[in-house]
Amino acid sequence: MNYKLQYICRPEDIATVNVHAAKDLLGSSHCYLDVRTPAESCKSHITNASNVPYMFITQEGRVKNLEFLTQVSSLLKKDDLIVVGCNSGGRFLGACVDLLNVGYEDVSNMEGSYSGWVDSGLVGHGKPSEELKNFCKFRP
Repeated sequence: MNYKLQYICRPEDIATVNVHAAKDLLGSSHCYLDVRTPAESCKSHITNASNVPYMFITQEGRVKNLEFLTQVSSLLKKDDLIVVGCNSGGRFLGACVDLLNVGYEDVSNMEGSYSGWVDSGLVGHGKPSEELKNFCKFRP
């Protein structure tokens, strides 16, 4: 799918919701888009999340997923209500800007991303919170 970026959205235009508001939104009509790598998402994730990596980790460093928008469009429609999160808040920004610039209508960032979700105790999968915190990057 060929996307033309319109650059109508800037980073400062991204709406942010805290993890508790995100939990409420996800309990209603919103979808969660996890933009972490598949390896990160497999360790632990938010229930019913769609995982499309915004970046891949390679030997050369982080590389943008050139198929990101195409992969998202196969899972989510432009009028879906979307909450985006990564691990700790580094990748969501590019993902949100790219999505809004190709016409996704309602895209929000989850403040603190997955690490914030875990820190707030909003975890599932039957795993203890401390174990999940170890799955998050930048953790001891």
